[in-house]
Amino acid sequence: MSKKGKVLLAMSGGIDSSIAALLLHEQGYEVVGITMKTWDYASSGGSSKETGCCSLDSINDARMLAVNLGFPHFILDIRQEFGNYIIDNFVDEYLAGRTPNPCVLCNTHIKWEALLKRADMLDCEFIATGHYARIREENNRHVISKGLDTNKDQSYVLWGLTQESLKRTIFPLQDFRKSEIKQMAIDNGYVDLASKSESYEICFVPDNDYRGFLKRKVEGLEARVDGGDFVDRTGKVLGKHKGFPFYTIGQRKGLEIAVGEPLHVLEIVPETNTVVLGTKEDLEQQQMTVGKFNLIKYASLPDNFETLTKIRYKDPGSMATVSHKDNKLNVLFHNPVSAIAPGQSAVFYEGDDLVGGGIIERQFPLGF
Repeated sequence: MSKKGKVLLAMSGGIDSSIAALLLHEQGYEVVGITMKTWDYASSGGSSKETGCCSLDSINDARMLAVNLGFPHFILDIRQEFGNYIIDNFVDEYLAGRTPNPCVLCNTHIKWEALLKRADMLDCEFIATGHYARIREENNRHVISKGLDTNKDQSYVLWGLTQESLKRTIFPLQDFRKSEIKQMAIDNGYVDLASKSESYEICFVPDNDYRGFLKRKVEGLEARVDGGDFVDRTGKVLGKHKGFPFYTIGQRKGLEIAVGEPLHVLEIVPETNTVVLGTKEDLEQQQMTVGKFNLIKYASLPDNFETLTKIRYKDPGSMATVSHKDNKLNVLFHNPVSAIAPGQSAVFYEGDDLVGGGIIERQFPLGF
């Protein structure tokens, strides 16, 4: 047994988890690699070539690296667990008029649980991933903070992790920027890894066509939702749309409607198959409620807690005051923000530290 301990590393076959393996190996950990097979794109009826973390090529790349470094590697088939929870939730949320964030749910309910379960079976003290985020222990809490590389920071998708999960988690890349990881790959002879393209799409929708995915997953969906009304904020009918699940809050392109000025999706009302449109200014909101929240840095929040709040992954964040009521968080932004989308994650920061996050349940448009 290594003095550092035994760690189960999630390996996708990409550069980040591969260099994480190299770093752990060099630091003296006893590494066990595991690649999780979460989905089959062909089974969803897609026509694109399978790519990304679940492709055969990626699995083979992960295994080859483990062989080269001399540690064991396993393949874990969690397609049923993943499909039953993540894909079903993805479909259900769109059918409820919300915009889901499957990566957050996958980390919280599938990947970490699967890793910890197998870590126990393999006598591994720790689990590790190639996420760009930092972790430390402070005041008897395990605290996540933003990665050093602000362009690659992935703390946003980790807000749902429990303290029990975090106390066994290692982020080997936490002290590095992406440019350094690429150079490390080149220096160690892994030139192909350094030039490997990265995917930013949802893993089970690699062609980035979520509308096509929904149509394939829900039999008769188009016939059920086609022909609903576009309306303005007063309820005036502006035209017909192709079905409320195929639109997202803030969307401007693809509406196929002309009224003399650019319009955006303001609200989706599944009960009436109605999509409310308005101007860019109408998207401005200053208040929202957040549910299903999880706290990372603190065990509880004081009332009127001021925090930088992000409402989507690439959002730079806006200052807000957060209060707790009836098991919900009421969030009041100091200045209006644009396109708050129910179903997305609201994530709270104090400096670089991740305070916690939750699911946006309701937004309050200005002037309604």
